[in-house]
Amino acid sequence: MQFSYILGKTLRNVDIRTLGHGNAGASNAVISLGWKYGIAVALLDIFKAIASILIVKGLFKNVVNLEQLNFYLYLNGFFVIIGHNHPFFMRFKGGKGTASLVGMLMAINLPMALLGIVTIVTVTLVTDYIALGTIALVIYFIIATVYLKFGMGAIIISIIIAMLAVINHLTNIKRIINKEENGLGKAIKRK
Repeated sequence: MQFSYILGKTLRNVDIRTLGHGNAGASNAVISLGWKYGIAVALLDIFKAIASILIVKGLFKNVVNLEQLNFYLYLNGFFVIIGHNHPFFMRFKGGKGTASLVGMLMAINLPMALLGIVTIVTVTLVTDYIALGTIALVIYFIIATVYLKFGMGAIIISIIIAMLAVINHLTNIKRIINKEENGLGKAIKRK
């Protein structure tokens, strides 16, 4: 489900993909519709990932090998993010997966997720750019996966998710370099 699209259509009668930076994610909802919409979208996208991971945890509760279980959880989280970023029912034009990644982390390992949230919030507030906070989050994600010894499969998936996040934020990085990107402060003041 694309909550930014659903909320935009039902509450404002707009297609979020035609506003701001043209994606259907929480950060574009903040920039285009205001911080209240952005928070609502982020929370719903986080919950979507949590629900999916919890279902997989339930299905594989008897798996004794933790490395194998972590692989299944990371693989599931990866597909939640892919589905969010490239929903077939929206012609593969979705969001960038950051809130879904946060939800994935929350369902897999809450302390890991809390430190990840601190990372993205701190970098976003210091730099004023959500894209830079997201890049810091995915770098942290890889490091935490390695540090917690979640297994080679989980490490490989964390690297793939991080690479996709960086690729999805290249346009934001170019706008930051060219001083064309709207910062978080400007978006909050405007809406």
